[in-house]
Amino acid sequence: MDKLHKALDFCIRHQTILGYSIVSLLTAASEHIFSSVVFKCPCNSKNMLYGSVFLIVPAFILFLLGYMVNARTWRLLTGSCPPEKRCSCSPWGVCARYCLILVPVTAKASVAPLTWIAVALLRASFYECAASGSSLIKNLVCKDKGQECHKLMVKLPCDEKLSEKISSEFLALQAQSQLIGWFLIASIMTVALISTCISRCCSPVSYLQLKFWKIYLKKEQELFEIKAQEHATRLAEINMNCFFEATDPAPFQTPSNEDWRKVSFLYTFNSQEQYYSMIHKYVNTNRGNSVRFGEGHQNPPGLGFVDEENASESGF
Repeated sequence: MDKLHKALDFCIRHQTILGYSIVSLLTAASEHIFSSVVFKCPCNSKNMLYGSVFLIVPAFILFLLGYMVNARTWRLLTGSCPPEKRCSCSPWGVCARYCLILVPVTAKASVAPLTWIAVALLRASFYECAASGSSLIKNLVCKDKGQECHKLMVKLPCDEKLSEKISSEFLALQAQSQLIGWFLIASIMTVALISTCISRCCSPVSYLQLKFWKIYLKKEQELFEIKAQEHATRLAEINMNCFFEATDPAPFQTPSNEDWRKVSFLYTFNSQEQYYSMIHKYVNTNRGNSVRFGEGHQNPPGLGFVDEENASESGF
């Protein structure tokens, strides 16, 4: 039992890394299935299109899914264009206003598509098919070899005997693909390390306070779920009793639309007065009616987890 608790504690403490690892493994497994079972290079003039589609389109779909499942995306967009402001609300204006906030969302959404592309390049089948139909590659490989070489190139991924006949060119395509794949992986790791270092260096709070902050947010959201369920249950019971018993409802305090809107704002950091969430800020600024509620600067990169934690626990 003690080992189980230790394992659960390890998973909770490293849930972000484990989450990215699971996504990467699932993406790599999906790529393997696609390349082994679904992918069949046509070995004709459509090689370039067919190989490129299998390399890029699934990555693009995974990128869109990454945006869809990211909690911060919906926290950012929900209520951005309410009906009363619909005429003056521009999608381009919303994107421009939240461009900086969308950068970390984009980075997280890129994990799966970049994994797909990297694994596909290392396996080389998609690239071989696409490259064998590329006029640029054919001109480089078949330089001074005549038109017959151009015709053989498109059949290269499908004919083992042909690949043995011109093995140097075949291996060159594999080598190109794998070199690009390793370069992509090295670039991703370098950018990730540099971004993490910059984010931590620019954090306005210390390491231990950051740790406390995450613990507070977790507990706040756990209590929010409990209180929200209790409150919703009581309100539903009152309404059902009034409906079936034909009585008038007793007064029941529920946060107003304005209250919900205030606590749903994206978090803004104020170095003068420390608030750990928008609810914390709301209750300490006279229910959001104080001038101090609107004070604060845009959330620093190191504190992006505040909005993500709130949104993910709310189920969006």
